[in-house]
Amino acid sequence: GVIVDSSGIVVTNLHVIDGADVLKIVLADGREFGARLINSDDKLDLAVLRLETGGARVPSARFGDSDTLQTGDVILSLGNPYGIGQSVSMGIVSAVDRSNAALSQYGQFIQTDAAVNPGNSGGALVDSTGALVGINTAIFSKFGGSQGISFAIPSNLVRKVVGDIVTTGHVNRPWLGAVGDSINP
Repeated sequence: GVIVDSSGIVVTNLHVIDGADVLKIVLADGREFGARLINSDDKLDLAVLRLETGGARVPSARFGDSDTLQTGDVILSLGNPYGIGQSVSMGIVSAVDRSNAALSQYGQFIQTDAAVNPGNSGGALVDSTGALVGINTAIFSKFGGSQGISFAIPSNLVRKVVGDIVTTGHVNRPWLGAVGDSINP
């Protein structure tokens, strides 16, 4: 997960914590904190947690503007692949608006070629300035390992979901209920 607010708000993928009885967050400096689920957005596979810090200060990520990403930008993917410990891989942005990846009908995803493996889900995707531009969420793989095609939820969408959940307890998502179709002459 990624701490996105110095008060201890954490965002991760819902599939990472789904079914857990106890939630613990271990920081890079070794400190461990309990956490509780505030709420989740199953349509985007996001969960928003609050750390039980007991007043301790925790570092937080700085949100970047995912709308400024361009194909070819250098990014870093952080996570805990296969449970071996904190890991960082580098890659480039392959596409910025993948909506045809069958991940969700509610978002356009960032596609990267960074090495993302099981255990990277819910981790940070950061730009060259260290700003959070996405949350790693899925890989395309025939055999379960990195094939150089990974997807992240854009930070601007993450920021909206986190803001909605923290302030109202749920995600505010407008829905028209109509589907367009191509027509021929």
